[in-house]
Amino acid sequence: MYRHQRHIYDASRKFYLLGRDELIAGLAPPAGGSILEVGCGTGRNLIKIAQAYPGRLCYGLDVSSEMLATARQAVARAGLSDRIHLAQADATAFDPEALFGQAGFDRIVISYALSMIPPWRAVIEAALQRLSPGGALHIVDFGDQTGLPAPFRALLNRWLALFHVTPRRDMPAVIAALADAEGFQGRTIPLFRGYAIKAVVERAAH
Repeated sequence: MYRHQRHIYDASRKFYLLGRDELIAGLAPPAGGSILEVGCGTGRNLIKIAQAYPGRLCYGLDVSSEMLATARQAVARAGLSDRIHLAQADATAFDPEALFGQAGFDRIVISYALSMIPPWRAVIEAALQRLSPGGALHIVDFGDQTGLPAPFRALLNRWLALFHVTPRRDMPAVIAALADAEGFQGRTIPLFRGYAIKAVVERAAH
C-alpha cells in the first residue's frame, strides 16, 4: 500500500491529520528521557519531536519496510541519525530490548495509526506494558465525529474507507478499561468537534 504513497504521504496528509503537532507540544518528556513512536511511518513526527526536545533519544517502529526506508532518508537529511533509531516490528508484539536496547520508554506516541490497525486494542495494551515508571502514552487519531454535520461525516467516512481507515469510536471506553486494568490514569479529549480524539494514559512514578 505504501510503496508509492510514502513519497507523497506527508504532503497529502498534513491538512487532515489534525492534532499531531499539539500532541508533540504536550509531551513534556523528562530531561534525558526516551520517546518511542509506534507506527512511525515517514518519520515526520519523530523528527519534530527530536527537534522540539533536545537531549532525548527517540525511537520509532513500523511494520512497513517501505515507510521505514523513507523515514531513514528523512532522518538522515535532518541530521538526526544519532538521536532517532528505527526498527521494523509488529506494534502488537515487540521486544524493546531486542530492537533498541531499552526496557521501556518515558513517552510513547501513537499518531493516526490505530485507525489503520485492525487489532488496535492490542497495540494500546503493548504500548502500556512498555511504559517506564512515570511514563505516559499519548494518542491522537480520528474521533467519533459527533459534533460534525451529518453530510460531512458521511463524506469523510466514505473517503477514509478508501484508505482502509476506520475511526475507533469506542476509544474512550477502551482507554478507560485498559488504564484501569493496569492501575494507570487515562483520559480522552475530543478535538475539532469530534473530528479527532486525543488520549493520554499515565503510569505512576512508583
